[in-house]
Amino acid sequence: MQRDAFHLYDTTLRDGSQQEGLNLTVADKLAIARHLDGLGVGFIEGGWPGANPKDTEFFRRALTELDLENAQLTAFGATRRAGTRAADDPQVAALRDSGAGVVTLVAKSHDRHVELALRTTLEENLAMIRDTVSHLRAEGRRVFLDAEHFFDGYRANRAYALEVVRTAAEAGADVIALCDTNGGMLPDELADIVHDVVGTGARVGIHCHDDSGCAVANSLAAVRAGATHVQGCANGYGERSGNANLFTLVGNLQLKRGMDLVSGDQLARMTRIAHAVSEITNVTPSSQQPYVGLSAFAHKAGLHASAIKVDPDLYQHIDPAAVGNDMRMLVSGMAGRASVELKGRELGYDLSGEKAKQVVDRVKELEATGHTFEAADASFELLLREELTGVRQRHFEVESWRTIVERRADGVMVSEATVKLHAKGERIIATGEGNGPVNALDNALRIALGRLYPELATMELVDYKVRILEGSHGTSARTRVLIESSDGAREWGTVGVEDNVIAASWQALEEAVSYGLLNAGYEAG
Repeated sequence: MQRDAFHLYDTTLRDGSQQEGLNLTVADKLAIARHLDGLGVGFIEGGWPGANPKDTEFFRRALTELDLENAQLTAFGATRRAGTRAADDPQVAALRDSGAGVVTLVAKSHDRHVELALRTTLEENLAMIRDTVSHLRAEGRRVFLDAEHFFDGYRANRAYALEVVRTAAEAGADVIALCDTNGGMLPDELADIVHDVVGTGARVGIHCHDDSGCAVANSLAAVRAGATHVQGCANGYGERSGNANLFTLVGNLQLKRGMDLVSGDQLARMTRIAHAVSEITNVTPSSQQPYVGLSAFAHKAGLHASAIKVDPDLYQHIDPAAVGNDMRMLVSGMAGRASVELKGRELGYDLSGEKAKQVVDRVKELEATGHTFEAADASFELLLREELTGVRQRHFEVESWRTIVERRADGVMVSEATVKLHAKGERIIATGEGNGPVNALDNALRIALGRLYPELATMELVDYKVRILEGSHGTSARTRVLIESSDGAREWGTVGVEDNVIAASWQALEEAVSYGLLNAGYEAG
């Protein structure tokens, strides 16, 4: 279990799940909890039992299906209703009966919210906090309190906001997390307020939203001011602009502030965990996310590459391996010789002498026509092999291909493609159908080559992107197609550029198959 001196508290399953378009099943929540436990967080907020059936079911299943090694499961809920007793409130009972050893209560700390949203008196709100915390403590639960809208409340009525903190602490709350619920605070002012609250003697935590773009900075400022409990969400999920990004917080606190929060092995899992959570939520990961993003340590400019060739630390703030990420060299028209040499080395090729210049010239020539190799490593490696060996890296020669799109009487659209090609001394003709011309071409190509190359059965197209490069030409504009393929073990990208979107797609498909076969151990002809 994580040491209690400082808390890493995750609220992805509750606050993070309020993000627009994010809808987690119970199975999703269980899977994410396991990943977060693997990172080494101390507390995982599972949701609001009693408020909705899904969260109630999550806690029921978590008791038997989650075997957490590092984290404690936390139930979230509100203080009792006005005019009742905590012992008689069904929502409080749901928290008590959830099976979670820790309960996080949300309470109003802004006087206007008490009067306008709760529609009760300031005195009754304090009684609600005192009664609910005391009741849950008497029932053997550890209690944290989220002081909602705290910073806005502090600026409106400092005395009352501090009284909320004192009341919760005196009733037995272990931590009072100050919430920047509207996400509008800036670090310097927030730090001053946190420092003031720490002076009351209560243990202070921080919960920040990112509406001002300062959620992580505000959280770090709060820790500097004395907070010893920090809340965040995986990948910065959350409603509106999201919450403080848990992974960025972990990276900054551990690697920049020197805090011993998770083990080195756990930290090295962080990139994999971030991407795994993205897969479960079906939210496309931000490539520019600090520490764990695909582009976090990607270098494109030739000036950067020249320096990195001498010492990677010259343009990297940490060793990417510390968080399980990798340095990537992006080959583009901006690239110089150093970029190509480093990328070649990354792919296992020694580019010395005139070879590097030859490849750079070829890359710039192709990019001038619309190609891009930043997201098409496989196309770049094929180009590299061809430039170094003088041999076209293909396993088949194309005689012709064509596609037909048919709209049937029932309104169904069907695409058919026919390919004619030569492979291993054979002339092959194959036809395939699909839900579009590109899908039909993909199927026809697999049918044609499947007997000769059975490994094609494991390869699939996983992403397809089209970009119009010259909008002034309308429907006849030059088109770039990027295709991402996978064999189940690894993924690779290829690019095609033509005046016709189907022709560009075919080019990218052809390279995708050729690279996949090279990767499977087949030598090119």
